[in-house]
Amino acid sequence: MQEFRILGPLEVRGDHGPITLGGPRQRALLAALLLRAGRVVPTEQLVDELYGAEPPPTATASLQNAVVALRKALGPDVLVTRPPGYLLAIAPDQIDARRFEQVLTDARRASVTERRDLLVRALGLWRGPPLAEFAYEEWAQTEARRLEELRLVGTEERIATDVELSRAAEVVPELQSLVDEHPLRERLRELLMLALYRAGRQAEALDAYAAARAALDELGIEPGEGLQRLQAAILRHEAGLSRKGNGDHDSDAEIVKAIVAGRVVPVLGLDGGQDLAQQLALAFGYPADRPPDLARVSQYVATMNGSGPLYDELHRQFEAAADPQPVHRFLATLPPLLRDRGAPHQLVISTRYDLALERAFEMAGEEIDVVTYVATGPYRGKFWHRPPGEEPRPIDVPNTYATELSLERRTVLLKLHGAVDPFPDREWESFVITEDDYIDYLGRSDLVSSVPVALAAHLRRSHFLFIGYEMVDWNLRLVMHRVWGDRPLAYRSWALDPEPTALEQAFWRRFDVDVLDVEPDAYVGLLGRRLETVA
Repeated sequence: MQEFRILGPLEVRGDHGPITLGGPRQRALLAALLLRAGRVVPTEQLVDELYGAEPPPTATASLQNAVVALRKALGPDVLVTRPPGYLLAIAPDQIDARRFEQVLTDARRASVTERRDLLVRALGLWRGPPLAEFAYEEWAQTEARRLEELRLVGTEERIATDVELSRAAEVVPELQSLVDEHPLRERLRELLMLALYRAGRQAEALDAYAAARAALDELGIEPGEGLQRLQAAILRHEAGLSRKGNGDHDSDAEIVKAIVAGRVVPVLGLDGGQDLAQQLALAFGYPADRPPDLARVSQYVATMNGSGPLYDELHRQFEAAADPQPVHRFLATLPPLLRDRGAPHQLVISTRYDLALERAFEMAGEEIDVVTYVATGPYRGKFWHRPPGEEPRPIDVPNTYATELSLERRTVLLKLHGAVDPFPDREWESFVITEDDYIDYLGRSDLVSSVPVALAAHLRRSHFLFIGYEMVDWNLRLVMHRVWGDRPLAYRSWALDPEPTALEQAFWRRFDVDVLDVEPDAYVGLLGRRLETVA
């Protein structure tokens, strides 16, 4: 398979080495087609780009000759004539620039250790300025600038991982050089300040802020919020700044170790809450001028139409949303591993309403106990328990409900906000979803006192792995408040939170939770691979 390189001098490599290209016209034609690989480029557009605004009368014939010569070099199946022009029929991963972008995307979903490896690999594809020989061609300049920007972003991200991996002192010279080259790029200034601080050079970190302020002042603007916040944190010696990230501790390894010991409680949040709110709003005529928050929309439906129609629609939505996702499938693979190691099964907490995790366990041939909060009816405020293959039953006295639930036997799923009932009569179906539901939920005594005693004891001596929560989600704040109050967690815990905001990071810090800037689906794949090495 041929490989096309534009991250540096234009090159084409085949199975047996470099492929010789013709003169400047053929090379320019190939470059122009590579920027639109997989799409038909009209002949008229190619003539305009390669021959200028006033092409000679022979331009079209000259272009056709270049096509013939290039087709001879690449093969007839690669450069295809397709009206009204030509198509370069290659896969995106045959172009180094597209591979670079894909690896950058993959890196954003990876843990910090794996992220650095991916970023180093991505940046290693570069051999010089992109499309360098076409630097003065207007058709190439926009893409060249875009690729250079992505290269700089990738470099910033790689340096950021180095700082997190306790290599702060090593990257200071590189950062100083980059800041000199890009004096107005605040992200580089922030990284330089943080690297200097973590290298024990606090005074120089503050000098770096002063230099940033002076450079920006020449344009009549103040340093951005990130720079100002970092300077204030350095002056206060905030504890989070000194944390060396995964260089002092490998979070992946710690999570894997806790999982195989049966000491991790996954806490699953509701995915797609905003989409559900919009679907309910559309189905029940929610006013378009009001915010489509799920709790508010649900309250509107319950008030205007009654809880029956609301529950019917929620039942339909959640019963349909039962296809297991990667996180569910990952959790369903753990019971055999835990049994083999003599560890207790998982206790999984969820504020989801659907049956996706139950289906994942069913597909894996594993049994699961389901314990669910009751939001309405005579058992409101209590939990019901559905053992495998049995009818649900209420848990009337949580303090004595011990032998019925055992993590030594099988996994327990604790649903804190109700759930869809898969049985035809839907006797136990309820949802904490409207504003009134949340008010009632908040008004009750400590939720943990209603949890069966054996599960409550396990919660107090576990690590937690929060998956699928955002600050905009009421469920996150409710779970933290109702289960833990304002106390930090007793054991090291983690939150999978891609691109966390400053507010989200501050929230997690209140509970001493480490934030991992990763995509959950990709991260559980990484954990699965790590677990294979310890199984």
